[in-house]
Amino acid sequence: MKSSFPFRAVAAALALTGTAGLVSSCKDFLDVEPVALNTTAYVFSTVAGATTAVIGAYDPLSGDNGYGQRVSLYYSVDTDEMIGSPGAPDGQRRSIARYKALSTNTEITNPWNQLYQGVERANICIQQIPQMALYTSGSAADTAALHRLHGEALTLRAQYFFELIRNWGDVPAQFTPSVSGQDFNLPNADRNETLTRLIADLAQAQKLVPWRSAAGTANERITKGAVKALRARLALYRGGYSLKGAQMVRPTDYQEYYRIARQECAELMARPTEHRLNPSFQEVFKSINEQRAEAANEILFQVGAGGSNSVSDSKLGYYNGPRLQNASSAYGSTQGAMVIAPTYFYAFDSTDTRLPVTIATYGMASTSTFFSGVALNVVADGKFRRDWHIPLVTGSSNYLGYNWPLIRFSDVVLMFAEAENELNGPTQAAREALLQVRTRAFGTAAKAAAGLNLASKESFFNALVNERYLEFGGEGIRKYDLIRWNLFATRMNEVKADIEKLARAQAPYQNVPQYMYFKTPAAGPVQWTRSFYRPSPTPNAAPAGTVRVNWRQAIDAAYLANLRPAGTSFTLGTTTAASTGAGLAAEYVPGQGKELLPIPQSTLASDPALVQNSGY
Repeated sequence: MKSSFPFRAVAAALALTGTAGLVSSCKDFLDVEPVALNTTAYVFSTVAGATTAVIGAYDPLSGDNGYGQRVSLYYSVDTDEMIGSPGAPDGQRRSIARYKALSTNTEITNPWNQLYQGVERANICIQQIPQMALYTSGSAADTAALHRLHGEALTLRAQYFFELIRNWGDVPAQFTPSVSGQDFNLPNADRNETLTRLIADLAQAQKLVPWRSAAGTANERITKGAVKALRARLALYRGGYSLKGAQMVRPTDYQEYYRIARQECAELMARPTEHRLNPSFQEVFKSINEQRAEAANEILFQVGAGGSNSVSDSKLGYYNGPRLQNASSAYGSTQGAMVIAPTYFYAFDSTDTRLPVTIATYGMASTSTFFSGVALNVVADGKFRRDWHIPLVTGSSNYLGYNWPLIRFSDVVLMFAEAENELNGPTQAAREALLQVRTRAFGTAAKAAAGLNLASKESFFNALVNERYLEFGGEGIRKYDLIRWNLFATRMNEVKADIEKLARAQAPYQNVPQYMYFKTPAAGPVQWTRSFYRPSPTPNAAPAGTVRVNWRQAIDAAYLANLRPAGTSFTLGTTTAASTGAGLAAEYVPGQGKELLPIPQSTLASDPALVQNSGY
């Protein structure tokens, strides 16, 4: 997304700060090599130089190895909502999605290195900026600018470490720039100790950065709302469950961190002129696809993308979203590699306005210029769509300039509800927060509250777990929520059992149609001719002027077999199929520690103090 802040204009910030490029070992990713003519002292002698350095610290957020693809779309699946690139484990992205990742996988090694590159760049800025004479004795404008830059660097470091922790667990944690001759044999640092340090850093950072309304021209730079929201998120993770070996454990002081999360969210919710829920759920995502701001400023923290390259742009809307196969059409082509867990469609009420935004039930064939309906087994996620791009982009370009939303205001509201319920039970404040998000989805408070059980702490928590399931589909949040709640294994077993119930037309899926029908493809949106919530007619041949596609019929013996490890088999009716391990979390087995990724083998080879994660 273009903005007045030139996030991609100064890629040379890496050289200016004297840090190394992408590398492949624990020593290397922290090592410093002087690669520029300008010295660090020179760079940090002016506000302009410090700004350039902080832009360089933002830069590793984006690109293929950042939130442009791998961190956002590869690492966050498979879950009970989204399935990443169906297919048997291949040593690459499919192995990650199927929970059979390899420590030699470059799609693990390269993002690991890039995240640590971000840590190193932030460390340099955090050390150098407060030492600048202008930081304390410059003009008011210079001092304010440098304080803001310092706060941004602290926040960026927290985000990079947070991503490392939630994917790899106890990772090396260095909070100063690397220097020649230091001991690079860094051990695994306890995640809770690292998170505690980062939460304290963010308390400092929020005092240094302005609120959005005082930050000048709108862009992707971090402001106070982003810092407070990130601090709340880290606090809930600090207070949640995590893997120790192959066991899920929770710290005894967890309520202390729930109190931090509650306070940060309450302070944000008290400033609706800064950030609030957009009245339209669709508008939040249309604004991303149309590359413009949205009036409510619901997105507090986002990763800027642009430049049409693997380093600074994103593949959102190309790698995921509806599968469009005709590069010659007005919309261009996509991979459409992300699909939904079929039961996720039916997790939504039919009147929930989030359903048609989160889930896209259409695609485009390679020989057509019109949209067509698709079978249930290939229904895609829908928040990032090439056909929503303005202006339309033809051809097969991979990069569309879509920003990745890291935190939305609805997350703040639901984090408040969760923390309030955990600390005080389902108070009026907790209920109002949860219903605020649901009212946006359903249009009225009465519809939002219908059938909802919020009477007890347990029932409120269950409602909260489900609400986050519906609100954040495809945004890379669900997997990590389930882990911090110690619900991942339970929910993965449940979703596979539910998919089998759907295939057998058992309650609550007894009315799911075997087939669906849409009008013969023509210009405009797909027009389905029957309800998704009523059984197919008998006979079930397509009426004149319509096309029939498999719906429940698509969830067959082969689909169910592939939910299980390769080499096993499954029988549905009279059909028995063998698994190739190609389906949703096929190789996941509870208790093996595979919720975390393996630490890259190249890092382990160069750092004998570092221990591989359990199960690898």
